[in-house]
Amino acid sequence: MTSTPPAAPPNQISVLPSGRVFLAEAGEPMLAAAIRAGVGLPYGCKDGACGSCKCKKISGTVVHGEHQEKALSAAEEAAGFVLTCCGVAQDNVVLESRQVTDEGAFPIRKFPVRVALREPLAHDVMRLRLQLPPAEVFRYHAGQYVEFLLQGGVRRSYSMANAPHTLPEAGGIELHVRHMPGGRFTDQVFGSMKERDILRIEGPYGSFYLREDSAKPIVLLASGTGFAPVKALIEQLQHSGATRPTVLYWGGRRPRDLYMDAWVQARLAELPWLRYVPVVSDALTEDAWSGRTGFVHQAVLDDFADLSGHQVYACGAPIVVDSARAAYTGQRGLPAEEFFADAFTSEADKHAA
Repeated sequence: MTSTPPAAPPNQISVLPSGRVFLAEAGEPMLAAAIRAGVGLPYGCKDGACGSCKCKKISGTVVHGEHQEKALSAAEEAAGFVLTCCGVAQDNVVLESRQVTDEGAFPIRKFPVRVALREPLAHDVMRLRLQLPPAEVFRYHAGQYVEFLLQGGVRRSYSMANAPHTLPEAGGIELHVRHMPGGRFTDQVFGSMKERDILRIEGPYGSFYLREDSAKPIVLLASGTGFAPVKALIEQLQHSGATRPTVLYWGGRRPRDLYMDAWVQARLAELPWLRYVPVVSDALTEDAWSGRTGFVHQAVLDDFADLSGHQVYACGAPIVVDSARAAYTGQRGLPAEEFFADAFTSEADKHAA
């Protein structure tokens, strides 16, 4: 009779300079273990595509699962950087990650939601409002996201577009869904989905949320539906009584892509500390656009010679987030630990070569 070999003991993961410590089971990615332990490591896609979870390994051995070169290059890996989302500790590991906080530890839970509203915001953007179960108390930070649990173990991620304090008045969670033709979930949202349909979600996820312990002025950078979590951040700033100078740069291909421009204009009338710079990259003559043009991350570079005393919250297409991170830290003095991001990585992005 053969005996089952004992399970390998868990490995200890220590995070500097915070001093947080958690255990990762054999074969378990370090990020999954951190989330389970309530340790707020930075992350985005959880699929080795965006690089948001990249941090420096001080000691120990880490073996990576499948990931993209743009998320972690061979040179970066050789220099000791790791992706916690697909990095598996082989022994005790010490990491350096300056964005670790105790604040991101709301419990992750699964629950059903009812579609309370489907409202077109643009030709390719739908506002979904999801009603929570009557007794459900859903705690999250403005800027975080939920995952839809679809058949076959498939998941799709969307950021909450409203801050937590608005849930009772809004009647639930607000999401902004852009139609990706052929998309497993978005075709359903724009096609067969009906109000009162029941869906299952899990959350909250993500390390993109307002750091309220800072008094630094803020640059909010959004492209397309990256505006959704940024809207939640603005609501949170207003609710908390913050007066930190804040400027929103929102970019789209055409003016119609700035699908809640009127909402932002209304906030400007209420919030003297908020400025707004809409940027359009591909305006047509018929748009009669007289505002800023070009790439939205470049507009920030044009306006700020020095970002060393700022925080930047960037959300949207990976190319925008990656370009902003490199330029602001490399050319404008922004401390790397003051750049907070959520790259909206599509399924196509995750499986790109």
